[in-house]
Amino acid sequence: MINTMDGLGIALGALRVNFLRSLLTMLGIVIGVGAVILMVAVGAGARELIGDQIRSIGSNLIMVVPGASSQGGVRLGSGSVHTLKSSDAEAIAKECSAVRRAAPLWGEVAQVVHGNKNWRTRVTGTTNDYFPVREWTIGYGRIFSAEEERNAAKVAVLGGTAKENLFGDAYPLGKTIRIKNVPVTVVGVLDRKGQSPRGDDQDDAVFVPLKTAQYRLFGTPFPDEINAILVQAKEISLITDAEKQIDELLTRKHRIGRNQEKDFTVRNLTEILATAEKTLNIMTTLLGAIAAISLLVGGIGIMNIMLVSVTERTREIGIRMAVGGKSSDILVQFLIEAVVLSMSGGLMGMVLGVVGSYVFSKTSGWPAVLSPTAMAVALLFSAIVGVFFGFYPAFKASRLHPIEALRYE
Repeated sequence: MINTMDGLGIALGALRVNFLRSLLTMLGIVIGVGAVILMVAVGAGARELIGDQIRSIGSNLIMVVPGASSQGGVRLGSGSVHTLKSSDAEAIAKECSAVRRAAPLWGEVAQVVHGNKNWRTRVTGTTNDYFPVREWTIGYGRIFSAEEERNAAKVAVLGGTAKENLFGDAYPLGKTIRIKNVPVTVVGVLDRKGQSPRGDDQDDAVFVPLKTAQYRLFGTPFPDEINAILVQAKEISLITDAEKQIDELLTRKHRIGRNQEKDFTVRNLTEILATAEKTLNIMTTLLGAIAAISLLVGGIGIMNIMLVSVTERTREIGIRMAVGGKSSDILVQFLIEAVVLSMSGGLMGMVLGVVGSYVFSKTSGWPAVLSPTAMAVALLFSAIVGVFFGFYPAFKASRLHPIEALRYE
């Protein structure tokens, strides 16, 4: 039986003799393995990015907005109907056992001015429950108090982007900004959250007490009207229960009959983001499958070149058999050469995938997370390709008759 190390040495020697041809043969494997590693790395990076964005908006979130839902989504937006009040948020927080907190929201985009700087941003009136619901911590300063909420105090908490555009590097606490010509004192600055899953800058925001927004800044067409209610369930397992309790409570509170259309919509934000992640997983799998086709093409190339090699080395095979070589030795020898060829391509593809992932991450700003498991599987698959597509040429070589092989020109 042929020694494995001897067979490996002979295989490497055969590849060196026809180096350029071997390199071109490996190209399909190189591209396939590299593409698989790159696609998996980009997909893993995207999932990590989505995970960060999910964590950035808070956990166990439910949004209640005005307007009836339809099959295709929300039929009427929050600016079209006026059905939610801050008392609805208070009732949800008190009466729904699966709910931890509920924060009412009322606001609009407005011009904010400080000195000679002005910035157009989203100004949101809310209660101090909003920040724990969003799991948004204060960077320095404080959030507004319950007393300031009751008294419609003219105070504000800034997001990082709003602070930067209004104050630059200056210390903002205690300074006055003007929102729609109303002077408001800055009492806190929030830690940065980054982009939302929709790509919005979450830090480009100013927060004021709810009553301040309703009565001092923007006014309300209807008494105590709000745009939406942001609700946090106690546990992720209780989100469905919380949705049901909110729906039943508001249906009763708004006196909606059995056959009447509801004037509010309850949205599960976690489900929306999970759907986005599921779509990403499907796309990653599809792209990985397309990349794997290159491995198949590379395997066909290996079979082709090994058949050519068998034809070119027919006399060599005959000599080996004439001096005592067995058919099994010839079979193993050519299988080793096919596996070496595919594994060499796999290693080169691995390097290509790692470098490609790094370059992609640096140039696009999109994270790419390399998976050792994916790399190992891709390399193992390249070896399997070598065995699968190299078996027929190796078997053909092992079945040659020694006398006919020696007489081959």
